[in-house]
Amino acid sequence: MLKKVGVTGFFALFMLNAGLMLYFGRETFQVTSNAQQPSHYSYHFVLISEEVDNEYWRLVEKGAEAASRKHNIHLDYWGPKQANNEEQLTFIDKAIASKVDGIMTQGVSSDTFNYLVNKSVQKGIPLITVDTDAPESVRMAYVGSDNYLAGKLAGETMIKQTSGLQKVGIVTGRFDASNQQLRVKGFKDAVSNVSRIQIAGIGESNITKSGAIQATYELLKNHRNITAFYGTSALDGLGISQVASLYQQKKRPFIIAFDTLPETLTLLNKQKIDATVAQYPFVMGERAVETLFSIKKGVYPGSLQYTKTDIMTKLKGSHP
Repeated sequence: MLKKVGVTGFFALFMLNAGLMLYFGRETFQVTSNAQQPSHYSYHFVLISEEVDNEYWRLVEKGAEAASRKHNIHLDYWGPKQANNEEQLTFIDKAIASKVDGIMTQGVSSDTFNYLVNKSVQKGIPLITVDTDAPESVRMAYVGSDNYLAGKLAGETMIKQTSGLQKVGIVTGRFDASNQQLRVKGFKDAVSNVSRIQIAGIGESNITKSGAIQATYELLKNHRNITAFYGTSALDGLGISQVASLYQQKKRPFIIAFDTLPETLTLLNKQKIDATVAQYPFVMGERAVETLFSIKKGVYPGSLQYTKTDIMTKLKGSHP
């Protein structure tokens, strides 16, 4: 009899413990059925960057977040750890498969990108380009700087703020990126009729400071008569300035950087660089969400939504 009571008690205790484990396990690990899901938002947008932890793209993200809060939009921010077109295209395909309501991404000049844009639009998911356009695709709008104009402003600044013969080294982010190509072309076109300004060479930084340092070093090694530099992506000016400060020259080269990252502005105020092309990535992100939101509401803005671009110098401020 005692044995039966013991077995019964042990079994009851076991069942009680099992029940408690299941209950608390469910409360701890299982998402409850009434938990808030993205469906309570008006829309679900995805911003896909060139490089997820790049300071410039983080500013784009902040602007997109501000506009998303205003319109009750659920925003995801994706991108490769380092600039990589193939990974970026994979993220775009993932966003399409996830059936989001809209996609914002940097434009890529490739047949695969064009195919994915077509696929997105055919599935009813509007896609717009940010920072870098892909006008050959069926993207619904572009939001960002006029990159050709940005390069032209840099060239005009080189003309106005230098005198005498200038041998210019150009450091660009990526040879295959259309925004970088336009920034170089605008610069070259601006100085093409000024014989005293000559392009000595061009190097690629791969959108990294270390790459900009290496590209600057190689340019100075191969063209010892360089007297000026122009960097076309956000970290190029930092790398150029670092090498220029160490390189043994009688006079520091004239340096035009790109973007207004805090470190770039510090160098500008310390007169380690002479000017920088100012874009407004926060505004880009903000405008991108506003543009996509309008498209979802059936209001189609112009296909080119250019944001402000100007030149900043320490002594003269900004010049539109």
